Amino acid sequence: MTRGRLRVLLGAAPGVGKTCAMLEEGRRLLGEGADVTVAIVETHGRAETAAMTEGLQILPRRAVRHRGVELTEMDLDAVLARRPQVALVDELAHTNAPGMRHEKRWEDVQELLDAGIDVISTVNIQHIESLGDVVEQITGVAQRETIPDAVLRAADQIEVVDLAPQALRDRLASGRVYPAERIDAALSNYFRLGNLTALRELALLWLADEVDQALTAYRTEHGIDSTWQARERVVVALTGGPEGETLLRRGARIAARTTGGQLLAVHVTSQDGLRAASPESLARQRALVDALGGTYHQVVGDDVPRTLVQFARSVNATQLVLGVSRRGRIAAALTGPGIGATVIRESGDIDVHIVTHSAAGGRSALPRIGGSLTWRRRIAGFAFAVVCGPLLSWLLVTLRGPESITSDVLSYQLLVVVAAIIGGIWPALFAAVMSGLTLDFLFIEPLYEIKVDEPHHLLALVLYVVVAVLVSLVVDRAARQTRSARRAAAESELLATVAGSVLRGQGAIQALVDRTRESFRLSGVRLLSDGSVLATSGEPLADERHTTMPIGADAVLELHGGAFGPAEQRLLEAIAAQLAAALEHSALARTASEIAPLAASDRLRTALLSALSHDLRRPLAAATAAVTGLRTARGHLTPGDRDELLATAAESLDALAALITDLLDVTRLQAGALAVATTPLDAAEAILPALEELGIGPDQIELALDPGVPAVDADPVLLQRALVNLLANALRHAPGGSRVRVATSAFGDRVEIRIVDHGPGIPADRRDDVFLPFQRLGDTDNTTGLGLGLALSKGFVEAMNGTLTAEDTPGGGVTMVIGLPALAVRERSTP
Repeated sequence: MTRGRLRVLLGAAPGVGKTCAMLEEGRRLLGEGADVTVAIVETHGRAETAAMTEGLQILPRRAVRHRGVELTEMDLDAVLARRPQVALVDELAHTNAPGMRHEKRWEDVQELLDAGIDVISTVNIQHIESLGDVVEQITGVAQRETIPDAVLRAADQIEVVDLAPQALRDRLASGRVYPAERIDAALSNYFRLGNLTALRELALLWLADEVDQALTAYRTEHGIDSTWQARERVVVALTGGPEGETLLRRGARIAARTTGGQLLAVHVTSQDGLRAASPESLARQRALVDALGGTYHQVVGDDVPRTLVQFARSVNATQLVLGVSRRGRIAAALTGPGIGATVIRESGDIDVHIVTHSAAGGRSALPRIGGSLTWRRRIAGFAFAVVCGPLLSWLLVTLRGPESITSDVLSYQLLVVVAAIIGGIWPALFAAVMSGLTLDFLFIEPLYEIKVDEPHHLLALVLYVVVAVLVSLVVDRAARQTRSARRAAAESELLATVAGSVLRGQGAIQALVDRTRESFRLSGVRLLSDGSVLATSGEPLADERHTTMPIGADAVLELHGGAFGPAEQRLLEAIAAQLAAALEHSALARTASEIAPLAASDRLRTALLSALSHDLRRPLAAATAAVTGLRTARGHLTPGDRDELLATAAESLDALAALITDLLDVTRLQAGALAVATTPLDAAEAILPALEELGIGPDQIELALDPGVPAVDADPVLLQRALVNLLANALRHAPGGSRVRVATSAFGDRVEIRIVDHGPGIPADRRDDVFLPFQRLGDTDNTTGLGLGLALSKGFVEAMNGTLTAEDTPGGGVTMVIGLPALAVRERSTP
C-alpha cells in the first residue's frame, strides 16, 4: 500500500489564516474531483472559518467524558472507515483527551498516512518542540502542546501561511480572531507587535533551514558538487593564531550583508595531531563565533588547502575567508606557495577573501624614517650573496671554455646587481669584492691564485664596486621614497582617526590614547590631570624612560618607551590639540549634565507656581466666601442657606486638602523619599476599594478580573491611590453612555491591570508628556486639578518595581496598563 502524503500549513501565530487556507485548499481539490473529508476542524467560534466549511463533508466527532466534562475529538476509526483521498486535520500538535487511542493528534495522522490517506494539517511555530524555549523567551508563555521536529520535517510539503504582524493585530482588533472580551489582553500580551515580528522571523527561518536541508539532500543524491548560491554562506578558516578574531568579524560583516547569511568557522587539524593550535586561543575564538551567531566546525586533514575547499563545498559555501600568511618572504621562497594561494587555485566558483591582520606586519604602526631598507632585507641580501655566489662559481667552472670569460664576467656582474636590489649597498659591496676575487682566482691566469698583474684586472674589480654602489643608491632612494609615502599615508590616517574620535564625542579620549600608543609603538601612554589618571593604554614599566607633553592648561600626556624626532613631534602636537578639544568637550558635557537637573527643577518650580496661582485660588476663594457669609449673616440666614454655605466650605476645603496631598506626594517622589511597604496582594483587593472610594456603579464600570492570575508584590495603599487616579481620569474622558473596563491578566512573570476607556485618546507624540507633572492635555478649566494624577500614578507604580504605560484602545480611546511583578508564575498555553 502506498503511504499517504502529509502537507503542513505552518503559521507564526494564531489567526494568520492557516485553517482557512486548509479549508480553501480542500474546496479546490473537491472541485477538481478529489474525495475530500474534514476529519476535524477547530473554528474557535469564528464565523469566517465556519463559513469555509460549507460544501465539505465533516465527519462527526467522537465524544469522550473526562472528570465529568464531555470532550470531543477526531474520530480516527470513522476516518479510516471512510477512507477519503484527502483528510483535513486541524491543529497537528493538539493533545487528545485521555482515553483516546493516541496521546497526540500527530500520532493519529501517522496512522492515516500509513493507511494511504493524504492529510493536510496546520501547526503554529510555537508548537515545534525544539523552539519551545525560544518562543517562551519571546512571548513569556510556556507551550505544553508540542510536536517533535522529526515528525514535521518528515512531511512531504510544508508551507508558511504568512501575514504581516500589523495586519494580524488589525484582524484581532476587529474581532475576527478572539471574542471581544479577550481582545485587549491579547493585543497587549501575546500579540504585541514585537512578539509577532519575532515569531514571523522564526517561522520563516525554520522553513528556510528545512528548504536548505532538502536542497543539500538533492545535491547529494544527484552528485552535484558545484556551489548553488541560494544564500550567502561564509566559511572562515581559523588557525588558532592571533588573527582569528579579525577574520571572524570580517566574515560576520560579509554574512550580514545579505538576509539569511550564515557564518561558519572551521579549524583543520592533522590526523597525527602534530599540527595543533593553542587550545586557549581556539576556545576564545569559538566563543566569539557563538556570540556572532555562527557555528564552529573542526575537521581532520593533512592537506589543509584541499580540506578547506572540500569543507566549503560540503556546506555549499559562497565565500571563504583566510588570513594573509604570517610567513616571511624567505620562508615563502623556500617552502613554496602558501595555503592562500593553493585555496584560490582550487576554490573554483567560491569567492576567496585574503584578509590582512596585525600578525602579518603591524600595518597600524607608523613606519620609521631612519634607514631606508629594513634589516630583514639586508640579511636577505647577504644570504643571497653567500648562497648564490658559490653556486654560480661551480656552474661557471663546470661550463668553462676558451671563450667563456665574457659570460663569466657578466654573470658575476648580474650577481652583484641582484644582491644590490635585495639588500642594498652592504650586501652589494660584499658580493662585488667576492665576485672580483673569485673571478681572478678561478678564471684568470695563473689559475687558483689571487694576483693582480694587469691594470685592467684591477679596473674590473673597481667597476664591480662602482656598479654595486650605483645600483644600491637607486634601490635605497626608491625604498626611502616608498617608506616616506607609506609614512605620509599613515600620518594622514592617524590624523583622520583622531579627528573622527573627537567628533564621536563619548569615548574619544580613550580612543586617542589607544591610537597614540599603537601608532608610535609605545609600551604605555597615560593622560593625567591634577595627579589623577584620566585615561591609560598599555603597561608602562616603573623605571622606563618617558616623555611628557602638556595638554591644555591642566592635563599632561605621558609617553613611555619611545624617542621622538621632529616628524613625530609634529604629529604629537596635532594629537595634543585633539586631546585638548576632547577634554573640553567632556568638561562641557559634564557641566551640561549637572545643569540638566537644575533646569528640570526650575521648570517644575515654575509649573508649580503657575498651577498654585490658578488651582488653589478657586477652592480657597470659595471656602473663604462661605465662611465669611456665615460670620457676617449670623442669625439672618435660613437653615437652608446655612447648610448650603457649610456644604460649599466643606467641598472647597476637601478639594484644597486633596490638592495639598497631591503636592506633598509629588514632592516626596521628586525627592525619592516615598515610603513603600510591599506585600503579597491579590489585584482585586486593590481594585474594589478604589471603585468604592470613587463611588462608581455598574453603569459606569465593567469588570473582567481573571481569578487565576497570581498575587502581586505591591503596596496596597499606593496601588489603590494609583488606581483611583487612573479610574477618575478614564471616567472623566469616557463618552456618555460608555463604561470603563477594568481587566486583569498574567503575562510571563508580570500581572497586568488594564483600565480601558473609549474617549478621545492621546496622540502618539504626547504619550510620554501625560505622565509629567502639571500636564492636562488640553484641559483649560480648573476643575480638573493640578494635572498631577498620572504623574503620581506612574511614580507610585514605579516605586513598587512596576510599570505604567499608555496604549491605544481598539476602536478609539486609551488603555492604561499597570504591570506589577508576580509572586508565582503559572504556565499557560496559547490556543
